[in-house]
Amino acid sequence: MDNINYTPKDILQKEFRQKMRGYDPNDVDAFLDDIIKDYESYSKQISDLTDQNEKLRVQVDELNKQVSLSANQGGVSAGSSQVTRPAATQAMSSATNMDILKRLSNLERRVFGSQLDSGNNTNESHRL
Repeated sequence: MDNINYTPKDILQKEFRQKMRGYDPNDVDAFLDDIIKDYESYSKQISDLTDQNEKLRVQVDELNKQVSLSANQGGVSAGSSQVTRPAATQAMSSATNMDILKRLSNLERRVFGSQLDSGNNTNESHRL
C-alpha cells in the first residue's frame, strides 16, 4: 500500500476550484463518493488478503517442519526396512515362479496328456 496517493479521506476532503464553465459539483461529488467506496473496498480486501497470506505462510512453515521431521524419522526406519525388502521380494518372486511352473505343468498335461502318460514320445523338448 506504499504506492497509494490518496486515502478515502483525502478524496472526500478534496476541494476543486470552480471556474465559470466548470464541471457540475454534484456530478463530481457523486463520482468521488463512488471512488471512496471503491478505495474502502480495496483497502479491506488488501487487509483480508494480507491476513490470509500470513496465515498460509504460517501453515506452510508448520507443514514443512512436519515433512522434515517425518523425513528424518523415516530415514531411520527406512534403513531397517531395506533389509527385509529384498527377502520379501525374493519370496514373492519364488512364489510367482512356482505358480507359473504349476500352471505350465497343468497346461502340458491338458495339451500333451496322452503323450506324457505313455512315455512313448522320443522328443522330450516340451518337458522341463
